[in-house]
Amino acid sequence: MLPAYITHHDCLLHDMGEQHPESPARLGAINDQLLMHGLLDYMHAFDPPLVTQQQLARAHTEAYLENFAQTGANVPEDGYVQIDPDTRINAYSYRAAQRAAGAAAMAAELVASGKAPVAFCNIRPPGHHAERAAAGGFCFFNNVAVAILHALDTQGISRVALIDFDVHHGNGSEDILAGDQRVLMCSSFEKDIYPFCGDIPKATNMINVGLPSRSGGKLFREMVAAHWLPALDAFAPEMIFISAGFDAHREDDMGNLGLVEADFAWVTKEIVAVTNKHARGRIVSCLEGGYELSPLGRSVAAHVRVLIGAD
Repeated sequence: MLPAYITHHDCLLHDMGEQHPESPARLGAINDQLLMHGLLDYMHAFDPPLVTQQQLARAHTEAYLENFAQTGANVPEDGYVQIDPDTRINAYSYRAAQRAAGAAAMAAELVASGKAPVAFCNIRPPGHHAERAAAGGFCFFNNVAVAILHALDTQGISRVALIDFDVHHGNGSEDILAGDQRVLMCSSFEKDIYPFCGDIPKATNMINVGLPSRSGGKLFREMVAAHWLPALDAFAPEMIFISAGFDAHREDDMGNLGLVEADFAWVTKEIVAVTNKHARGRIVSCLEGGYELSPLGRSVAAHVRVLIGAD
């Protein structure tokens, strides 16, 4: 039984323009690093299905889903539709978003059922800024929230944790999951950057820790040890989901926290230890941010190496 590696060609077709940082090349940079380090030899590759409307409806409103589907169907073949100042779609974006969310839901099923011990989803568009009724921040469907609610409602899982270490707060995940006592969300982020929230949690099941610019790995690790690990131990999740954003890397100009590959490997090791203690090792990790291709690929390789036990 091998760890699952879930990705799809459809995720490459979503494109927001030549200069946009959230580019299709991100997935290739990750795949190349995993291949170069021999990590794909230890993983089983899966082609995910499209997400179902039932799966999406657990995380998003009917009105939002209808509006996005209609918008996606009317994009010119060679043009774009602007969603917000930083986010737009092309003719293939809606299908890519369906595929990314479908990959996350598939990962939840594989891991919850014991068909894979862990899963990494190399997918785009990302999802953690997508709120219940709004897109934003390069995100359309909240992939990890869709997967979490799918696991809780259909896979016999009663308690899950979401770990989000992207440099930007997962405001969409918080919007969808705040107050759901089946979920504990632990989020770290750089203070005073997009989406300019998170410092005041929306509910008691949110452990949000904003870090100052140039914090570096030492403060990040101290935060995890002081805030996340005790809360996770007390909550005792049956499964853990990760919104795996790597834009906190010191070479990524989307943020300024100053983390390096060793920090991502370290936090993954701590998450694995929690899941081994409480959740039979069950982890689903979904790609979020990370925009400089070289550090992105290196950081994901460091994360996946620990995730699959190849370290």
